[in-house]
Amino acid sequence: MIDTLKKEWLTDPKTNILAGIVVALALIPEAIAFSIIAGVDPMVGLYASFVIAVSISFLGGRPAMISAATGAIALLVTPLVSEYGVEYLLAATLLMGLIQLVLGILKIGKLMKFIPKSVMLGFVNALAVLIFTAQIEHIFGISITTYVYVALTLLIVYLLPRIFKALPAPLIAIVVLTAIYMFMGAEVRTVGDLGTIERSLPSFIVPDVPYTLETLRIILPFSVSMAIVGLVESLLTAKIVDDATDSFSSKNRESRGQGISNIIASFFGGMGGCAMIGQSIINVGSGATTRLSTFTAGTFLIFLIIVLGDLVVQIPMPILAGIMVMVAIGTFDWGSFKYMVRAPRTDAIVMIVTVAVVLMTHNLAIGVVTGVILSALFFATKISNVEVERTEGDNGVRYRFNGQVFFASVDTMMNQINLDEENKVIELDFTHAHIWDDSGVDAIDSMVTKLKRKGNRVSIRNLNKDSRKIINELSMVNKEELI
Repeated sequence: MIDTLKKEWLTDPKTNILAGIVVALALIPEAIAFSIIAGVDPMVGLYASFVIAVSISFLGGRPAMISAATGAIALLVTPLVSEYGVEYLLAATLLMGLIQLVLGILKIGKLMKFIPKSVMLGFVNALAVLIFTAQIEHIFGISITTYVYVALTLLIVYLLPRIFKALPAPLIAIVVLTAIYMFMGAEVRTVGDLGTIERSLPSFIVPDVPYTLETLRIILPFSVSMAIVGLVESLLTAKIVDDATDSFSSKNRESRGQGISNIIASFFGGMGGCAMIGQSIINVGSGATTRLSTFTAGTFLIFLIIVLGDLVVQIPMPILAGIMVMVAIGTFDWGSFKYMVRAPRTDAIVMIVTVAVVLMTHNLAIGVVTGVILSALFFATKISNVEVERTEGDNGVRYRFNGQVFFASVDTMMNQINLDEENKVIELDFTHAHIWDDSGVDAIDSMVTKLKRKGNRVSIRNLNKDSRKIINELSMVNKEELI
């Protein structure tokens, strides 16, 4: 236990603290922007990012992953805020957290194994595109100076690590270029142009709503959507960070941690949040490996708000936009183009559809669910072809079945059986087949019944253990017919 704590908190503290500082600086404009999308005061997003980042550093299952207020959640709650106000948003966030906590207790994380590689690639690539397109408004159509700052940021972030690695390149870009802006001035937008930052700590509050069934009716649909979207994005981000760091994390603990963090955020005036892949990649890319980086991101964020608020609002947006552009470039899986050529056509289609749905809906959860369903349909189609071989000899007729017998394959199987056989000894050989469900059992019952009506003597042979079990439990055939 002590060794685990040391590894998760005290490994390379300098690198992790510096990485957290970079993330904190990147969180501010994002939190403000997401607050504007949701229709609430910027402090609602900033407080949420502070509370969630700090709490998830202790409660989450993935060290070095960043969780805070996110655009995916903000988009979902816009109708709720516009019609009922911010107090209902806080109540919905509270219920969101409770739902996530229950799902975590029920070990929802085990469902991650059902997300195929093609869907993961689609998720990552769509997210990279979303990160990039979100920066366009901060780069284009503003001023020539904006392009200069973006270009300088890209050069520093890309080239500096090749010759100097003691400090994260994004942090150097922010400090140096902001100092140049404050000294020389320029026609660029700054963080302060996005919204007002109040230099105060969050206070404990209870959502001021009627605790009635009517309130539950209003917030429940939003809370369920927020909980599912938040968990999907968090667990997929955790998987991506796992791969980037060659480590493993507890998805069920992460689910519970996300739930508790959102509950805490609701009591401190914060909106709902989840893992942020962009900031997580910034964190890991800056060398972070421990929970200390996440904790630093949250605590330094509130330090920036309270102590350095006057300086933070002067950070030029093109610097932060340039950093996020590099994140988008690093997030996109450029090997996907080769993958689309070399992978099975169905896998390539799943990846493309996942990307398309995410980009059309701006909802990562909908894209992932669509990709998983499409992948499952393609898989079911692939294995639904049961081959049936008929041989006839002196002892009668033998049908040999080869494949998976389930609801999607029974029609293919039945079409290969000659149900007009009469007065013969017929063996149904399942040596190379597996019966999976009641549809398969029902098809075999129908086959046996129709053949027996024509005066045939039918036996079922060589069922494997699981197939025999489901036949014994569900089938109407006589037990003496099972050999």
